[in-house]
Amino acid sequence: MLLSDKTIDLLDGGKIDELIEGTEFSRKKFLKGGGALVVGFSMVGSALAGTAKGATARTAAAGPPSAAQVDSWVSINADNTATIYFGKIEITGAPTGLLMIAAEELDLDISQVEHAEFNTEITPNQGLTAGSNSISSGGPQVRQAAAEARAVLLGLAAKKLGVPVSQLEVTAGVVSVKGDRSRSVKYGELLGGKLFEAPNTARAPLKSHTEYRLVGKRVKRKDTEAKVRGTYQYAHQLRLPGMLHGRVVRPRGQGPYAVNDEIVSIDESSIKNIKGARVVRKGNFIGVVAKNEQDAIQAATQLKVTWKQTKTMPGTGNLWSRIKEVKTQDRYARNVGSISQGISRASRIVESEYMIDYQAHASLGPSAGVADVKNGEATVWGASQGIYNTRNLVAGVLGVTFDKVKVIFAEGAGCYGKNLQDDAVVAAALMSQLVGAPVRVQLTRDQEHGWEFYGPATFAQIRGSVDADGLITSYDYTSWQQPWVSTEASDYHSGRPFNLGNFGGADLENAGSQYKIANHRVLGKSVPNDSGLPKVAYLRAPAAPQALFSSEQMIDELAWAAQMDPVAFRKKNIENFRWEAALEAAAKAAGWKPYVANSKATTGRIRKGRGIAIGGFASTFVGIVAEIEVDTVTGKIRVKHVYAAHDCGLIINPNTVEQQVEGCVVQGVSRALIEQVTFTKSRVTSLDWESYPILRYKDAPEITTVLINRPELRSSGAGEPATAPVPAAIANAFFDATGKRIRTMPMTPARVRSLLKA
Repeated sequence: MLLSDKTIDLLDGGKIDELIEGTEFSRKKFLKGGGALVVGFSMVGSALAGTAKGATARTAAAGPPSAAQVDSWVSINADNTATIYFGKIEITGAPTGLLMIAAEELDLDISQVEHAEFNTEITPNQGLTAGSNSISSGGPQVRQAAAEARAVLLGLAAKKLGVPVSQLEVTAGVVSVKGDRSRSVKYGELLGGKLFEAPNTARAPLKSHTEYRLVGKRVKRKDTEAKVRGTYQYAHQLRLPGMLHGRVVRPRGQGPYAVNDEIVSIDESSIKNIKGARVVRKGNFIGVVAKNEQDAIQAATQLKVTWKQTKTMPGTGNLWSRIKEVKTQDRYARNVGSISQGISRASRIVESEYMIDYQAHASLGPSAGVADVKNGEATVWGASQGIYNTRNLVAGVLGVTFDKVKVIFAEGAGCYGKNLQDDAVVAAALMSQLVGAPVRVQLTRDQEHGWEFYGPATFAQIRGSVDADGLITSYDYTSWQQPWVSTEASDYHSGRPFNLGNFGGADLENAGSQYKIANHRVLGKSVPNDSGLPKVAYLRAPAAPQALFSSEQMIDELAWAAQMDPVAFRKKNIENFRWEAALEAAAKAAGWKPYVANSKATTGRIRKGRGIAIGGFASTFVGIVAEIEVDTVTGKIRVKHVYAAHDCGLIINPNTVEQQVEGCVVQGVSRALIEQVTFTKSRVTSLDWESYPILRYKDAPEITTVLINRPELRSSGAGEPATAPVPAAIANAFFDATGKRIRTMPMTPARVRSLLKA
C-alpha cells in the first residue's frame, strides 16, 4: 500500500509539490550510470547512491583518491548534472546537506546533483562520519572543491564564448554572457563525460553567505521518498549469486571486556539433521552457514557449544563500588584558580554525587553485513561509519594487505555511535574466507543488545559554591569513566588482541564550562577496561548527557541555594552570548515565568514541574526546557513538552536540523527515564526490548524547536547536541515538582518511588 503524499510531506517537512513528482516507484530503481563505476549494488539497486556518469576515464583502484585533485570530488555529466564525491555516509540526512553545499557553489539546482556510491575505490577519505561532523568538517572540503570546479568550468566557458570570466553568469549549470543569454553553454557541453584534470588549489573564491540562494532553504532529503515508500535498499537486502547465509554463535550477552570467551567443546553432530548447514570456526569465533537463511537460524540456535564461564563482573548492584575501588589514571581537563579560595568567599556550598548507568545504542534492526572473499581479495558491504577504517579492520582479520579489500557502504538500521555494524561485516568476511563463497551475516536481537559497545557508565562528584550575590565562586567536578574501545567481538574471538583504550576523561565542554568560574577544576579518572566491566564506546553526544545530568543539576542546586530563579541564575553566571541566546530562546518558547524551583507547592498524586538546562556537543549551543508530570504512586515520570533552542551556526537545511533535534529529544527522554544495561557477575542480561525497553510512541513528548541561524558563522554539529541537556532538564523539573533531587539515571519508576518514600 502506498503512503499518502500528505504523510510523506509531514515526514520530510517540505512542500508536497517539491517532494513528490511521481506516483509509483520500482523496487529496483537505479540512478542511471555508465563506465566502470557502476559497482556494488548491481544485485539489488539503490534508491540513493549515484554514480559518476561522465567520468568514464576513472579506473578502479584502491583509494582514497587524492584530495588535491578536483576530479576526486566532482564529476560533470553530459546531461548537465553533477556527481559529487564525499566520504560522509548516510546516518542523519547530511548527504543532502553536502549536496546543497556543492550545488550552491556550482550554481546548480538540487535536482542536478547526486552523490557517488561510498566505495573505497572512489570515495575521498573524510574520516569517520561521527561526532556530528559531516557538515562541520566535511562541508568546507566539499564547498572548496565545488568552487574549484566552478572556476575551471567558467574558464572553459570564457574561452568558448570569447569573453572574460567577469562577464559570465551561471544559472542551473548554464553559463551565459551577462546581458545576452542567447550566448550560453551548459556545463555538460563543456566537460560532460571528461575529467577536470585540475588541481584542487584551495584558492578558488567562495560565495558569501549573502549570496546563497539554496543553502538555508528547506530542501527535502534525497532519501526520504524511497524510505517512506519502501523502495530504499539496505544492507540487509543485499543478495549475491551463490551466497550463503551465516549466523554467529556466541554466549548470550558479553562478559567482562578483555577476558576472551573460550570454547570448551562443540558438538557439530547437534545440527546434522539440518541439510547443508555447516560449522565454521577460527579460534573462539564460531559461525554456521547454510544456503537457506532459516536453516542458518535453526543451526545457530541448535548447535551445542560449551563455553568457559568467567565470573569477574561486579553485577549491576555493585557497579559503583567497583568503579570507585579500582586504580584509575587521573588527568585534569581544567585546573584554574583556587578551589579553596573560591569556597572561602562563598555563602553556600553544595556537594553531590551522580550516577549514570551503562546505556545501549539498541539499533531497531540487528546489524548485517555481506562479504565475498576469494583469491586473496575481498569485497564487503555494510553500514560502516568509516569505510577506510573498516577496510583496514577487515584486512587485518583476513591477513591480507588493505589494497586487497574493497568496502562499499550499505545503509543499516541506524547507529547513533558505535554499534555492531562492523562486527557483522567482520563475521561475514571471516566466514566467507573459511567457506570460499559469499556470505551474508545478520546478528540476532540478543547479540545486538548484548554484545555492543555501550555508552559508558559514569560516576561524578561535584562540589560547588555561590556567594551572596548569586555568583559561582568555585566548581570542582570529578568524573569516573572507562575509555572507549573499538575491538569487535568477531575480531578478538578469532584470535586478535584486545584494545584497552586510551583515557576515559571528563567532558570539559559540559562540566561547568558554560559559566564564568574563576576557580574551576575538572578531573577525569579513567577506569581501566580490564576491571571486569563491559566494553564501551561513543553513544550519541558521547559523555555529554552524563556530564550534564550531573553538572546542570548542580547548577540548579546552586541556584536553589542562592534562592534564585534557575534562568536568572544562569544568566548571571553565563560565559558566552551564544549560551545566553540558547537559554533565553528556550525559556521564551516555554513561556518561562521566574520563580525559585519548588517554591510553588504542588499536592495530589500527579505533581507538575518544569526544568531547564543548557549544554551541547560538537561546538553547538542548546537550551532545553522540560515540562513533566510525576505520578507519586507509580513513580512514572511523563515528559509532556520539551522546548529546544538550537544554535549550530550556519544552518544548511532547516528541515534536516529540525528532524535531528526532534530525534535527539526523543532519544534523550528515553535514555533519561528507562534505558539501563544490566548484568550479573558473568554476563550482560539486558538482551531484548523487555529487559532493555525504549520510549514508546504513546510516551513521546510534544516538541517545540527553535532554530537560531547564524549564517555569518561556520556550521557546527546538529545530529547529536540536542540530546545532551535533556536528562538534566527532566531531573531539574523533577525537583521543581517534588522537592526531591534524583541523582541516578535512568530515572526509573522504581527509583522514583524509592526516593519519594525516603
